[in-house]
Amino acid sequence: MMDMGQPPDTYSEDKKYGNPRTFDPNFKGPVANRNCTDILCCIIFMLFIIGYILLGLIAWVHGDPRKVVFPTDSEGHFCGQKGTPTENKSILFYFNLFSCTSPSVMVNLQCPTTQICVSKCPEKFLTYVGTQFPYRKDKGSWTYFSQFCKSSFAKPEKTLSQMIMDDDCPTVIFPSRPLLQRCFPDFSFVNGTLTVGNKTVFEDGKGSTRNATELRAAAKSINKILDAKAIGVKVFEDYATTWYWILIGLTIAMLLSWIFLILLRFTAGFLFWVFILGVIGIIGYGIWYCYWEYKNLQGHHTSYLTIYDIGIQSDMNIYLQLRQTWLTFTIILSVLEVVIILMLIFLRNRIRLSIALLKEGSKAIGYIPSTLIYPVLTFILLSICISYWAVTAVYLATSGVPVYKIIAPGGPCKHENKTCDPEGFNTTEMSKACPGAQCIFSFYGGKTLYHQYINTFQMFNLFVFLWLINFVIALGQCTLAGAFASYYWALKKPDDIPPYPLFSAFGRAIRYHTGSLAFGSLILALIQMIRIILEYMDRRFKESQNNISKFLQCCLKCCFWCLEKVVKFLNRNAYVMIAIHGKGFCRSARDAFNLLIRNILKVAIMDKVTEFVLILGKILVAGCIGILAFLLFTQRIPMILEGPTSLNYYWVPLLTVVIGSYLVAHGFFSVYAMCIDTLFICFLEDSERNDGSTERPYYMTQSLLKIVKKPTI
Repeated sequence: MMDMGQPPDTYSEDKKYGNPRTFDPNFKGPVANRNCTDILCCIIFMLFIIGYILLGLIAWVHGDPRKVVFPTDSEGHFCGQKGTPTENKSILFYFNLFSCTSPSVMVNLQCPTTQICVSKCPEKFLTYVGTQFPYRKDKGSWTYFSQFCKSSFAKPEKTLSQMIMDDDCPTVIFPSRPLLQRCFPDFSFVNGTLTVGNKTVFEDGKGSTRNATELRAAAKSINKILDAKAIGVKVFEDYATTWYWILIGLTIAMLLSWIFLILLRFTAGFLFWVFILGVIGIIGYGIWYCYWEYKNLQGHHTSYLTIYDIGIQSDMNIYLQLRQTWLTFTIILSVLEVVIILMLIFLRNRIRLSIALLKEGSKAIGYIPSTLIYPVLTFILLSICISYWAVTAVYLATSGVPVYKIIAPGGPCKHENKTCDPEGFNTTEMSKACPGAQCIFSFYGGKTLYHQYINTFQMFNLFVFLWLINFVIALGQCTLAGAFASYYWALKKPDDIPPYPLFSAFGRAIRYHTGSLAFGSLILALIQMIRIILEYMDRRFKESQNNISKFLQCCLKCCFWCLEKVVKFLNRNAYVMIAIHGKGFCRSARDAFNLLIRNILKVAIMDKVTEFVLILGKILVAGCIGILAFLLFTQRIPMILEGPTSLNYYWVPLLTVVIGSYLVAHGFFSVYAMCIDTLFICFLEDSERNDGSTERPYYMTQSLLKIVKKPTI
């Protein structure tokens, strides 16, 4: 895509001397006079956003989230919906729970039995036949039983067979309790025996005797859900007790992250060299131990055997009894030790440069502290995108009219799973052809043009969601890069740093480079969409795949995973170049790629050193907070600080604090990582453009200048 209205080039190609960059006396940091870049992509992006908004409005008109919130009976009525006859009947009741062969089917409202809305679940055992005999003397039993029938009856006049054929009432009710707004058996254990309503056996209303074990087998997963609900209640109680302690822990994590970043200017080198010396020491100990084992096996009866002599063995301990094994380990570790030492010797200046940039990043954040607040804006924008996607997906999923299908619990039926009309179904030929068949609600759908493209709209919803998510992240990276570039290209720091650098960088990114950011985000969204499709296909056709197709599928998933990582890396550096020079995405990506390739060794070392320091910082912050939380929630320090004393699961708030602290540290250190990347790109540009003379002075600080003046091996 061509860039329209590009600003003047800040450097030119010097083909005569082979120097990729020559000094531009007018370049003094991020270009101020800019023009819009990648306008075509910006227009396409805006059209997609408009289409996304229209899709949300259409889905809002046709969708009905009540279909998710409220359970639906066999006739498609919402249980508990205000302004309807079922307003006071918010619970779904199943006539014959034994016909529900799978608990997941019940939760999905596809159990092949009649379902009605009731105001409360049954609390005692009663059968339809059992209410007929005492009706004349005691009408209370029938009055209680009749509330679980489809319609009210004055008295139980129908025979059992006629009632079953008309499907008016259940044959039996038993003690139940509501879960997920549905009536499920009230299981309990009495002296180690499974019971329902304190009974182990009961009549099913059809002349047979059933036991609690059979009922539990029909709903075996329901008991797990009940246990999960009990655990959920306890977890909620723990959160209600410890929420303020969790907030205090996260606040301390934020302060620790801030302190760690500020102190990096003094401790970055110390942390890195301690780690390197530790690695050298551990490998050295490994060399000594392997050689010691090698000497101890001398004279042993297996000492002269080789790995080739014993062949392939399932017991790995056999190989540890061979001198050849320990000699191999000794050689491998010795070579690794020598390689690390040689790398430290020959790459010492580049390592010192990386450490100096880490310290410089800490200074930059100290001068522009507002950058640490920017992740909050990113979080808000991401939350809006996620919420809009989720709401639109729900409205699309509930865009439809009730669809009824024929269910034949009594046996095979040629009309089974065909659509039907519940009104007058008993008088149709399909009902006569399949005795006992029922026309019950199945799902929401339709045959209009809109309903036929629901899946396509869901795909569009997902794709634009990925595009927006990547755009928000790109906007944050470009904004932070612009702020930190303003710091680097200030000749006299901090006096020459422009006012409000973060706000200015954000304004430039939005005003001039929306198209470029959308371009990079689009490429990444396409790759992520392909990965999602591959993952879906793998799960969808997992059972029918052969070994060759599985291998190809695995290769494709691996290739696109690697491609996504590469594109993320290139995009990140392209956004830095956009923030500095104000060019379009393609030219910025090309310039960043060429710049990094010319300094590939510095890039590799810088990346690993930064990664190590950031991982260490995240672990340090999360670990410190985790230890304090563990001591507090387990009452290990009551003399110093008394924490909550009535926790059901102390690990619930503990894990919340640890994970939350890690995420807080990740938010702070993501700003720091972007700062290091920006300063590194600026440093490479500064080194290639300038020579330190009066006419072409370096913009880098004195600490970096000392390293540059030393010869690099």
